[in-house]
Amino acid sequence: MPSLSKEAALVHDALVARGLETPLRPPMDELDNETRKSLIAGHMTEIMQLLNLDLSDDSLMETPHRIAKMYVDEIFAGLDYTNFPKITLIENKMKVDEMVTVRDITLTSTCEHHFVTIDGKATVAYIPKDSVIGLSKINRIVQFFAQRPPGSGTFDPTNSDGAANLARHQ
Repeated sequence: MPSLSKEAALVHDALVARGLETPLRPPMDELDNETRKSLIAGHMTEIMQLLNLDLSDDSLMETPHRIAKMYVDEIFAGLDYTNFPKITLIENKMKVDEMVTVRDITLTSTCEHHFVTIDGKATVAYIPKDSVIGLSKINRIVQFFAQRPPGSGTFDPTNSDGAANLARHQ
């Protein structure tokens, strides 16, 4: 398993400390992604068979594998902190102490209750301390957290907490 970046570990630890981390069964790294995809495909095959779908039909034959790949590599990739975006922090030489706000960040996520796609917009705001985060990096952090089921039917404060923590601790 690749090691986590310093920024990913910092964000993860801060979210755990605040009780905001997505609930996961430990340890997350007990299975590699290929094994995870294989197991998901097997379960998806069972679900499709229970729905009485004909998996010998060429239009459905590979669907369980496509769904497994989509879950692990795309829509739930944010559950794996090794996918956390590379973040370059900039020293706060200008001593910016006013709130930095990035609005209307388009996101697509997955409803934790029904596993259906949800679209939305996010706003992230933080007050820099030692470092500032490039605006495009904030968008990438939001996209990372969108690739996991958001809590309580809303896109939760995890994003801004993660971004703010990076700016405070560097």
